[in-house]
Amino acid sequence: MNKLLKRLLDIVASALGLIILSPILLILIYLIRKNLGSPVFFTQTRPGQDGKPFKMIKFRSMRDAVDANGNPLPDSERLTDFGKKLRATSLDELPELWNVLKGDMSLVGPRPLLMQYLPLYNEFQYRRHEMKPGITGWAQVNGRNALSWDDKFKYDVWYIDNYSFMLDIKILFLTIKKVFVREGISAEGEATMPYFTGNHDHEKK
Repeated sequence: MNKLLKRLLDIVASALGLIILSPILLILIYLIRKNLGSPVFFTQTRPGQDGKPFKMIKFRSMRDAVDANGNPLPDSERLTDFGKKLRATSLDELPELWNVLKGDMSLVGPRPLLMQYLPLYNEFQYRRHEMKPGITGWAQVNGRNALSWDDKFKYDVWYIDNYSFMLDIKILFLTIKKVFVREGISAEGEATMPYFTGNHDHEKK
């Protein structure tokens, strides 16, 4: 019943969100095109439930800047002041409502990370893929990018083990509060979050 309610909430809230927020979405499309150019949207393959890949869509918040070898510059050099404001308000995440409506994501769940991390997880960390990834999650309302990787995985798995419909409602309300407070947007000394490099003293999955 909890999972049925979760999917029902996802469908209703994402559909209503896309409709109600459409004026804001149009304004953001205009501002992103003006400040960063095209494309307006950023799509990337991310692992979903059970590690199954899907195309996640967000508003673009970084410049397409590369070094002499054609490799993307570090996040800190590609993230503009405009992009920082987008991320601080979490407005760059709004297009993910489409992923929720499609069923690739949920409103609440472990955040979808990078495909390249999959072979680096140990058995405990891989459990974060037992449920659909979310726009927000237990780790996000408990520190977001300011958390260490170990703590982030612990919060993700705690959510998997303690999931309930009421917990999702609590996380959604805490997320609204976090957006206004603007805490944990980046890790200390980083523009966003340092890359996960694996568990060098643990068995990999």
